Amino acid sequence: MRVLGIESSCDETGVALYDTERGLLGQALFSQIDMHAAYGGVVPELASRDHVRRVLPLIRQVLSEAGCGPEQVDGVAFTAGPGLAGALLVGAGVGRSLAYGWGVPAVPVHHMEGHLLAPLLEEAPRPGEERPDFPFVALLVSGGHSLLLEARALGDYRPLGESVDDAAGEAFDKVAKMMGLGYPGGPRIAALAEKGEAGRFRFPRPMTDRPGLDMSFSGLKTFTLNTINDLGGADALSDQDRADIALAFQDAAVDTLVIKCRRAMEQTGGERLVVAGGVSANRSLREKLDAAMAKRGVRVFYPGLAYCTDNGAMIAYAGALRLAAGEHSGLPIAVRPRWPLAELAPLSA
Repeated sequence: MRVLGIESSCDETGVALYDTERGLLGQALFSQIDMHAAYGGVVPELASRDHVRRVLPLIRQVLSEAGCGPEQVDGVAFTAGPGLAGALLVGAGVGRSLAYGWGVPAVPVHHMEGHLLAPLLEEAPRPGEERPDFPFVALLVSGGHSLLLEARALGDYRPLGESVDDAAGEAFDKVAKMMGLGYPGGPRIAALAEKGEAGRFRFPRPMTDRPGLDMSFSGLKTFTLNTINDLGGADALSDQDRADIALAFQDAAVDTLVIKCRRAMEQTGGERLVVAGGVSANRSLREKLDAAMAKRGVRVFYPGLAYCTDNGAMIAYAGALRLAAGEHSGLPIAVRPRWPLAELAPLSA
């Protein structure tokens, strides 16, 4: 089965073609980072308009590079939520219309399920490791989500904990903006942290001094802002000040995620941890999680770096699994900007 996947939930237009027998046949991605950088974050209306401009050319590009015509596509998958309403409608409208015109089924995909399944895209996520099988615990961390869950089967997800305010990736972006580093903040904070002096600042690890798996990053963001102001404000910071603050913030955010993951594994007794979403590309997070989980005999799985951020491949793959399980959408085009992952129905692929 060949499935065309379309991702347009936020600021990246992703298209991919996935074959259930041959794997990924082609993919293309256009990032709107340069356009939104001038505003310090995503502008929804601009994002939607740019998806309109990019999606059809990207579809043509992917089909051409894969040597595949529309008559060889067996299904279309599109991100139906969560995300920006206007951006979602672009991908959903194009995806559903193409499926109707080509006479093939279409399937709506949950954006976070796409991230959750991204480590399964590759035959071996890392040398010497197999792909993770259900059940497993998953940490989904991105600019819009910070979520711990137990994945028992395809579509059978039990929430364990989530951020009660800012997502981890959102906090990275906001702290970067405080220091005038630009957008997106995650890669900039990580690069700057490598030059930081350990121990100069000690930031709190929010909600780790109490039981539970919920997270909070708003207070950490405020603590960072107060530290900047204590040094005279962003304009008064030296390069070393910025690096030291970046390191202290990153250490606090990463340690918080590691502590919560450790508790989740203790609570569930799980042996496999999947970490996905944009923040999963952070090297410090990977190193600290690997070390902490190794002590418990837990195997950790990550997507390849190309699949950490939003992409069409994860949507095509998740859509292929759901189409194989018999799921498809009707003709009405519907999106869900807010869509709890736990509301998905369990499916047997």
